[in-house]
Amino acid sequence: MKITIVCAGKIKEKYLRDGIAEYEKRLRPYADVRTHEIAEERMKEKPSAAEKAETIRREGERLLAQVPQGAHLIVLDVGGAELSSEELAAKIDHLVVTGESHIAFLIGGPFGLADELRRRADLRLSFSRFTFPHQLIRLFLVEQIYRTFKISRGEPYHL
Repeated sequence: MKITIVCAGKIKEKYLRDGIAEYEKRLRPYADVRTHEIAEERMKEKPSAAEKAETIRREGERLLAQVPQGAHLIVLDVGGAELSSEELAAKIDHLVVTGESHIAFLIGGPFGLADELRRRADLRLSFSRFTFPHQLIRLFLVEQIYRTFKISRGEPYHL
């Protein structure tokens, strides 16, 4: 299984980098996980609606360009489906059974997601109706990916 995480921005806080690195290490026996970061778009202090939309669109194009051809695209979106860990594991298991060997998860930047990313997504996934910093979501994501592999294999991490 190949997993690509496409995201805007670098992780600045050491505790987040350390947590992400720990789960990426734990994932090595289960999947080839790679992360592609793009620089966040800059936005002026008080942008107009049109300027904000254009900034989000540009960032969306750059994010989408990093999604590997043929990958099943799961976009993290506060308006997406809320799944339990078991439901996410079942979805990933189904993808594997149907021949999908590459999943790309996409995390937008601090200004939100371009509509094109939502349209292109095979699944829009929400971790909560709460809004979280996009950097913190990366830690949540790698932990949940690890958890899905443990659930699928009946291993004790989840229990």
